[in-house]
Amino acid sequence: MKTLLDIKVNKKAAAKLRSGYPLLEKEAVQNLKALKEEGTILRILDDKKNYIGTGYYGLQNKGVGWVISREPEESIDDAFFARKIEAAVQRRKKLMEDPDTTAFRILNGEGDGLGGLTIDYYDGFYLIQWYSEGIYLFREDILKAMRKKLVYKGIYEKKRFDKKGQYIEDDDFVEGERGSFPLIIKENGVNFAVDLNDGAMTGVFLDQREVRKAIRERYSNGAKMLNMFSYTGAFSVCSALGGAAKTTSVDVANRSKPKTIQQFEANQLDPSLHEIVVEDVFQYFKYAARKERTFDLVVVDPPSFAKTKKRTFSVAKDYTKLLKETIDLTKNGGVIVASTNSSAVSVKTFKQFIKAACKEKGAGYDILEHYSLPDDFRTISAFPEGSYLKVFFVKITK
Repeated sequence: MKTLLDIKVNKKAAAKLRSGYPLLEKEAVQNLKALKEEGTILRILDDKKNYIGTGYYGLQNKGVGWVISREPEESIDDAFFARKIEAAVQRRKKLMEDPDTTAFRILNGEGDGLGGLTIDYYDGFYLIQWYSEGIYLFREDILKAMRKKLVYKGIYEKKRFDKKGQYIEDDDFVEGERGSFPLIIKENGVNFAVDLNDGAMTGVFLDQREVRKAIRERYSNGAKMLNMFSYTGAFSVCSALGGAAKTTSVDVANRSKPKTIQQFEANQLDPSLHEIVVEDVFQYFKYAARKERTFDLVVVDPPSFAKTKKRTFSVAKDYTKLLKETIDLTKNGGVIVASTNSSAVSVKTFKQFIKAACKEKGAGYDILEHYSLPDDFRTISAFPEGSYLKVFFVKITK
């Protein structure tokens, strides 16, 4: 039986939470010292002891927990999680029935009323991601709910709550049958090789589905394409399938090369016709500039924060400089796909980065398309931070 604790929040936080904001911020809680064990169920009250919502104590980023119910009498048990999962599945009914897409998000944290938890579907397998020890302590109830509401081959999990809020290395298999990896999933008819039990990542970022489709359908035919921070080369594969003359994938991780080869081969594409470079992206910029290499299409999708031997990169501080180096490698009339998953950078700020980079380089620009999260990565307007993905297709004129 979970502990139940009454906590009081200040006036400002009470108004914010009542308007639908789901994150319980540290500075909002008046009796903070009462929070001792993650997983404690919280009855959240205003300073006059009026009920606001029910949540749980779980340390995640700037928060100490999430509001997951607005009903004072609702029990937080397996039946509660079953209702949330069923509602989430209903919202993805169209995707569940699409034979061309067999991997997507089935439950997106606070967007589906369960902050701190996501569940992804990979062709018969489910992957749970736990973002705090607090939500992880509801694991048995959530697994019971999944058994009731979902049909699956197997379940995997990623625990993302070590002391730095990062992934805990483990055998991620939970129950059912173990998958045979790489597992080939489909996305808009494109094949991707994924592994649900090989570290923090699976091999493809599901939130970029619509961007990959646009690259394949509208921007690749005949293009020389450069994919920076390429990971397993998913953008490169889509560009090649869209008719790119050649793709160049650059990533500092040694494993990016065999993983990218695997993605090409999963789509019957010859990887030897494409270039896969294992190198620090910033060094590659210098090399390509020296060789006067230019590209028709450049994808720039860095992590929010990255550290190599020679430098530290953060989107908030360094993206404008990154774009300036990208403009140097982009042909006149070429397109840059500028992307960030940093929730700390707003759409307005990201547009400013693009404007500043082009101005400093004396280049004209035209924003052709803008993407945010796809529908399965459901967000709520009361929590704009949840809509973290920003992607702009920018045509450059020199």
